[in-house]
Amino acid sequence: MAIKPETRMTVEVVSGDALVWRGHAEMVVARTLDGEIGVLRGHEPVLAILAPGEVRITRTAEDGGGVIRAHAEDGFLSVESTITRVVALKAALVD
Repeated sequence: MAIKPETRMTVEVVSGDALVWRGHAEMVVARTLDGEIGVLRGHEPVLAILAPGEVRITRTAEDGGGVIRAHAEDGFLSVESTITRVVALKAALVD
């Protein structure tokens, strides 16, 4: 069963000077100062300070699936409604 587009989780990874990645995802996992956090669609709103490290984004099957990996440091993770944002001074996709 396909997920309705309006209920999909949109994820944005933003660096100090550019949009690094934007798409839909099933899950986002990131390192914060309080430990690792996993975010699924419908997660409660949260704002967390990022610890330097990897952000893993598991894409929806409708959007091709797979995992997008990014390195982020000096920033924060924001979850609100259906949007999860990773905003970092330095962020880049990792092979």
